[in-house]
Amino acid sequence: MSTPHPMAGPAVSCPVTGAPGTATALHGPGLDGNTMPALYEELRAAHGPVAPVSVAPGIDAWLVLGHRELLRLTREEQDFSHDPRRWSRLREGRVPADSPILPMVGWRPALLFADGQQHRRMRAAVSDALAGINGHELRRSVRAAAEALIAGFAAQGEADLVAAYARMLPMRVIAGLLGLDERTGRDLVEAVGGLVSAAGGAADASRRMGAILQELVVEKRRVRGDDIVSALLHHPARLTDEEVLHNLVVMFVAGNQTTVNWIATSLRILLCDPSLRSSLSGGHLSVDDALDLVLWRFPPTQNFPARYATRDMRFGGQDIRAGDMLILGLAAANADPEVLPADGAPVVGNRSHLAFGAGPHTCPAQDPARLITRTAVDTIRHRLPDLELSVPESELKWINSPWSKGLGTLPVRFTSPQLPQGPVPSQPTEAPTPGWPHRNAARPPARPH
Repeated sequence: MSTPHPMAGPAVSCPVTGAPGTATALHGPGLDGNTMPALYEELRAAHGPVAPVSVAPGIDAWLVLGHRELLRLTREEQDFSHDPRRWSRLREGRVPADSPILPMVGWRPALLFADGQQHRRMRAAVSDALAGINGHELRRSVRAAAEALIAGFAAQGEADLVAAYARMLPMRVIAGLLGLDERTGRDLVEAVGGLVSAAGGAADASRRMGAILQELVVEKRRVRGDDIVSALLHHPARLTDEEVLHNLVVMFVAGNQTTVNWIATSLRILLCDPSLRSSLSGGHLSVDDALDLVLWRFPPTQNFPARYATRDMRFGGQDIRAGDMLILGLAAANADPEVLPADGAPVVGNRSHLAFGAGPHTCPAQDPARLITRTAVDTIRHRLPDLELSVPESELKWINSPWSKGLGTLPVRFTSPQLPQGPVPSQPTEAPTPGWPHRNAARPPARPH
């Protein structure tokens, strides 16, 4: 039995033996995105590539820390199902109705909770809808939204880039991809912001978000538009309205925080790592190279629920029972010494990281997420070239969550610029067009890149 990490929550019973004190809590007030990596290494040293943990009070699971093991977990659906109705604890009524894990793993008729043919049917619709995004239109729209946000705080000479930029930009773009008008888009942004904050009004925010999306699905079923919702509704896979609604939640609400974290962490690295910033400014690294280094070192989602064992097996040195929950330890697997060079540093250009998962359930929205993040980082670098942190790096606050590795704040200062009209110098020279990106029926849409 290992000694618990000093910042970890209380030890709980082992998922297999039930013996007290052999599993480590991934939840608790002392655990955040900055302290969790040390805990992963302690778990790896004590248990190997699969470790017993708890993900909520009284809820035990296995955390898959090994890169090789995580690939097997994500690729072999016959052994590891994505359907939470296979979870033995849930089937046996041993999950409290108010458990904080339920919103993350409760079954929905969406691709994230399906296996086999049912998953392939829904994923085909989602993938085709995303492939229909015009990449050039999306880039112009992201840039226009980014410049509008920067203009809103530029005169102040200081800002919190999480609240004023990274958190706002993805949802503004997503609202456009959904085909929402400006006012309804703002309402959805506010509702999702309230939901992500997990504050006292989160339940009300969730209801408002559901109502907006439900009304949107009904409207797009009645009048087909040039947007992702219409593409899902009219796809040959014949998704029901309920399936469209829940896949929208998975695609955009779940993916939003990932993009927020990716933008904010990328900006933090550029502000705090002079050598990386110099390499980027000197052309030795591209923005995409920097974004991939962030995905290796600080994946926006550190842990992801879940898979459920379909049979008893020996896996990663542990005895797994049918119905056990297994958590994808994305951050830990990226740091697995078995796949990193001797110095522990990821190789530039290597995209074998697991930040977006792997196997049949690899995130289908990673291309537009990359485009949004790259454009967000590039735009603010050129508009505010003298950005610097306004607090020591050690004082930055991180989100307290077993799932998300994101900054709570990123306070910066800068010289108030005279923001020019027109495109960012390093971007294509066409000016941003008003409105949102759309599907183009007249010509083959460009893949986001």
